Amino acid sequence: MAVISSLETRQAELSRMLEHQRHAFLRDGPPGARQRRDDLRRLKAEILRRRPDIARALNADFGQRSARETAIVELVPLVQAINYLSRHLRGWMKPERRRVSPYFLFGRAWVMRQPVGVVGIVAPWNYPVSLALVPLATAIAAGNRAMIKPSELTPATSAVIRKIVEAVFPADQVAVVTGDADVGALFSALPFDHLLFTGSTAVGRKVAVAAGQNLTPVTLELGGKSPVVIEPGFSPLRAAEQIVFGKLTNAGQTCIAPDYVLVHEDDRDAFADACGRVVAKRYPGGFSGSADYTAVVNAHHHDRLARLVRDADERGARIVPLGREPSGRDEGGRVMTPVLLLDVTPQMAVMQEEIFGPVLPVLTYRTLDEAIAFINDRPRPLALYYFGTQPALQERVLARTISGDVTINGTLLHYAQDDLPFGGVGASGMGAYHGREGFMALTHPRGIYRRGRWNATALLQPPSGRLTDMITSFLLR
Repeated sequence: MAVISSLETRQAELSRMLEHQRHAFLRDGPPGARQRRDDLRRLKAEILRRRPDIARALNADFGQRSARETAIVELVPLVQAINYLSRHLRGWMKPERRRVSPYFLFGRAWVMRQPVGVVGIVAPWNYPVSLALVPLATAIAAGNRAMIKPSELTPATSAVIRKIVEAVFPADQVAVVTGDADVGALFSALPFDHLLFTGSTAVGRKVAVAAGQNLTPVTLELGGKSPVVIEPGFSPLRAAEQIVFGKLTNAGQTCIAPDYVLVHEDDRDAFADACGRVVAKRYPGGFSGSADYTAVVNAHHHDRLARLVRDADERGARIVPLGREPSGRDEGGRVMTPVLLLDVTPQMAVMQEEIFGPVLPVLTYRTLDEAIAFINDRPRPLALYYFGTQPALQERVLARTISGDVTINGTLLHYAQDDLPFGGVGASGMGAYHGREGFMALTHPRGIYRRGRWNATALLQPPSGRLTDMITSFLLR
């Protein structure tokens, strides 16, 4: 691990670290399938060995982090992703034969996937383990080396990530860099062979600009306001059960959490009532000290969420607490009782910013086309959720909106599908990873053509004549 402490030397240290890895990559060449699978096996074993340490570190960083959530929505997807990569990487590595034009029939063409070299990974604070180590596993499966910059907001977890990495990999293969936002900016400006960033749209724009100075390809996993559309007449309880799960997992601090709900005006009150019943059943003892509920990561983000609720209240929204405790700060400081916001207008701050917390605006529509237009009037989201049973209405929403991935009659679950690409579009991201798409993103498709002994181009070379003209005319048809 490299702890960059000196303002005068941090850029030089980062550059030396990158050059050290690049030299090792060129010296050793691409690793074979056996080496990659062995690296993934050892990474998985170390993650599982450190599972108690991970849970303790996350709890320390958040102040209250559900160990069950850590296992279910962070470690399980991570381990399953490693398993999926291990099973498929040999097949993905095989050269892919391509068609040869009839005029070159005696030649051969194929594509080989080359590792790009050294991959930079910038991980966020909300799922600091999986969003650092799934990209790492993908980079390793693709045959690359990697440098990881975890978030400074989760220092205890960053220390565990460092221990995991150092136990498995030499520094010239994988390295962890810690530091504040200034270090993150320097990290993003390094001439990596690929840079994968997960975080906010605002920071993602800066990362893209910094990477562009080096023409570094980027994968940006950002965020945005992921909408939920509930079909008219759909069971309020069925919808509430899944939306509450998606919204309260990690206390809503999830990039693909449902950000707001669009429900038919005749169904709104029944939906709000159903949300209250679901929360009362799942969190009967309240939220402070609950083993199943997570705190807001720090005071700054807690105050930001409180400001959003306060602004909505002042502008006429109706606040509906979902729980026994009043919304606000508990004795520990950062556990926030979830709330619904009714009678919300687009001008409220809660509809202008990504929420990233246990606050759920509920808006109404009269026709499904109104809901579609509302979504399309805003930046393209990272996820979209649809609840319904009518195929024609579902198809209309899917065909006329653009987003990252979609889950139908559920929330978050598309993230756990290893064979689906994960990524945003427009303001919610650029590129995709997970599974095969991740392997493709972090490799270079090198096209290769081997000329056959007999080739039609021989007839087109000087000295030219009438036959050359006839062939040329034929090819230009």
